[in-house]
Amino acid sequence: MDYVLAHLADPLPLEVVARAAGFSPFHFHRVFKGLMGETLNEFVGRLRLERSLSLMSRAPADSLTTIALDCGFASSSDFSRSFKKRYGVAPSRFELSELKESRHAELLDLMKKHGARPNLERLPPGENPDGFTVAMRSLPPRTMAYMRVLDPYHGGVIEAYRDLMVWAEERGVADRDWYGYMWDDPEVVALEDCRYDVAVDAGDLPQKEFGELVGRYEFPAMRVGELKMKGDIAMEMRALDWLFRTWLPESGLAPDDQPGFEAWDGRPFEHGTEHFEIALHVPVRG
Repeated sequence: MDYVLAHLADPLPLEVVARAAGFSPFHFHRVFKGLMGETLNEFVGRLRLERSLSLMSRAPADSLTTIALDCGFASSSDFSRSFKKRYGVAPSRFELSELKESRHAELLDLMKKHGARPNLERLPPGENPDGFTVAMRSLPPRTMAYMRVLDPYHGGVIEAYRDLMVWAEERGVADRDWYGYMWDDPEVVALEDCRYDVAVDAGDLPQKEFGELVGRYEFPAMRVGELKMKGDIAMEMRALDWLFRTWLPESGLAPDDQPGFEAWDGRPFEHGTEHFEIALHVPVRG
């Protein structure tokens, strides 16, 4: 999965990905489908289309041809055929706003079931009654130790942080910086298909310390917009909504091809599970 995410704009034949995973193509195909419920080709095709939707939403100035090539399609016609097969219409005719409102309503209902306050409701673009502010930062390359949570909106995140904390304490890195990476945009990707990595700065830990349960991922240097916040999950969702619906369009910047993430102030959940002190980061180009 990490190899696919890092090379989504490149050709990804079964033989190449299987080699990266250390399997024969035959066994890799069986293992991948058994774990993911879809073949490698289906997984790659879905991720490329979901990334294209996210770019159409967050970088609307980009042409469909540019988006198609950035997402790994051979041409704009190849992109259009794949898009129409999955969504029923050509990308130029797709009602993106309807999809986003539907996904947002689904997320809102889920948060309310977990007791989130009504302030999760959308703000009209341009309004900022919470006084959110964004500072630009340049971050160096970093190596992360992570545990991946599939379908994180339905649970598993807190447990993953606890498990990774045990791993980190055993290796003396538990007091380094902690992060949470969201690989998918819940406004265009079904909640059950989203992926979230709980992560800690691994520094120069040797490769032997990683394995089946804890992965290793190297992020390049990046430029980010940073919003610091304190509050509950509803406030965090409100801040994210403002970041992407107001700040990013008005900034004139375009999102980079990296996941958005949260950086914890101290250890994760050291203030409990109802109050967070974190910085939200949006990677941008340039």
